[in-house]
Amino acid sequence: MIDRRRLRRKLGFWRVLAVLVAGLAVLAVTYASGWRPGGKAGALREEIARVEVTGVITEDRDRLELLEELKTDPRVRAVIIRVNSPGGTTVGGETLFEAIRQLAAVKPVAAEIGTLAASAGYMVAIATDRVVAHRSSIVGSIGVIFQYVDASVLLGRIGVEVNAVKSSPLKAEPSPFAPAAPGAREMIGRLVNDSYEWFVGLVADRRALPEAEARRLADGSIFTGSQGLDNKLVDALGGEAEIRRWLETERGVPAGLKIEEREPEKDGWGLFGSARSALFGLLGLDPSAGDLVEALGGSGGHLDGMVSLWQPPRH
Repeated sequence: MIDRRRLRRKLGFWRVLAVLVAGLAVLAVTYASGWRPGGKAGALREEIARVEVTGVITEDRDRLELLEELKTDPRVRAVIIRVNSPGGTTVGGETLFEAIRQLAAVKPVAAEIGTLAASAGYMVAIATDRVVAHRSSIVGSIGVIFQYVDASVLLGRIGVEVNAVKSSPLKAEPSPFAPAAPGAREMIGRLVNDSYEWFVGLVADRRALPEAEARRLADGSIFTGSQGLDNKLVDALGGEAEIRRWLETERGVPAGLKIEEREPEKDGWGLFGSARSALFGLLGLDPSAGDLVEALGGSGGHLDGMVSLWQPPRH
């Protein structure tokens, strides 16, 4: 009898514990869905989502997936893309541009330019329907660049010779181990010009500029936010307050919604991920990088392919 009573008490404890765990799980799911006490039954807590685009832009699957999720999230009434970037790979800018345009087809999307939105960073900003900059922000640098190194003279001085057997003269050209083969610069020039014409077309279309005016502004020049406003590269000066005014007065977004930071989900979250991000930040690397290789690459070192990137002069 004593053993049976002990067994019943144990079973009762585990049953109560299971009910409590299930209840907490339901509450967690409900809270995550946006419902809050005091609201109407089944009501969602609506918000404005803010997504940061910082540092060198590359193809970022996590960020693209986040933008896709925001399209269908019933809590999100609008999205602010906060840009602080010198640019990056042309393909990285293109994929973000397309993802933001798809999002803007469903919900109001605005860009807030921080210190810098140049090259592919500016490309991302104009994907939104409202571009807001600060008076001293840097915008523009519309263009494409392909850089390569000719180290053949240096290699010759230290006695290193690199040979290659190629199927055709332009294969793997330009090479860092020898002067560019005849026709290599022309080939790269065609590549760059094709992407440049596409970039100019984006600017003309998104900023409602005549092609000649867009081409005049697309000489690689950078502008302050104030100059950008005069040249119709941005819509207004200000920050989130100006974006909120536009969303509420012109796009029908309810007043007073909280702006919530949304970040792509990455592996390595938790205490270790936070410590890693803090360390990268102290070293001047990208704190959002998933590992050291990504952080070093994102700090401006190596980018594959053509880049739309503003590089300040070095003294």
